[in-house]
Amino acid sequence: MTFTQPLQILPGMNRNVVITLSVVVFHVAALWALQTGLLRRAVELVVPAEILVEFIEPPAPKVVPPLPAPPAPVKQPVAKTPTPVKTVTPQPLAIADPTPSPNAPVGVIEPAPVAPPVAAPVAVAAPAPARVELPSSDADYLQNPKPPYPSMSKRLGEQGKVVVRVLIGLDGTAQKAEIKQSSGFDRLDQSALATVLRWRYVPGKRAGVAEAMWFNVPINFVLE
Repeated sequence: MTFTQPLQILPGMNRNVVITLSVVVFHVAALWALQTGLLRRAVELVVPAEILVEFIEPPAPKVVPPLPAPPAPVKQPVAKTPTPVKTVTPQPLAIADPTPSPNAPVGVIEPAPVAPPVAAPVAVAAPAPARVELPSSDADYLQNPKPPYPSMSKRLGEQGKVVVRVLIGLDGTAQKAEIKQSSGFDRLDQSALATVLRWRYVPGKRAGVAEAMWFNVPINFVLE
């Protein structure tokens, strides 16, 4: 159905009525066109535009290449010194001949000589120590005088025991003397020391032979 001529307004009709009828007619025509496909062809003819869609990809992230690994150290081959091979020359083996030679001398087995008995060691007695005789100062024939008592010591009441260590020579005389034990008073010690140096002695002996020896001489200072 095609409308080629516009609707003619009939005389005596209201303008609003005409407009309303036009709108109704247009809608009816549109519905019919949709059913018949005319509207679709009209749209395709009116809008021949083609929509082009382009997909823009986002820029790819930059990939930093990894650093190359340092080269592995190359091991230098160690030259091995060849080990000298010892050559062993095979020695000929001796083969025992069980058959005795007719000219071989025949040995005679003699018994071993008996060892003589060993005498037991004789115990040797140790030599007895040599006899020692100490010097002496109290022999009667010596006639040694008593040490003088200092007068000052008597007035002060000094008394005590003095031990004099004296070296007796081979001839019985005093070689040297020293105070081994003091009486506590110098006057008494010096009187005893001077007296001992003037005395005569019987020399000491070892195995009957005279020998120089040290000898301790005790002297007592006692007030009567």
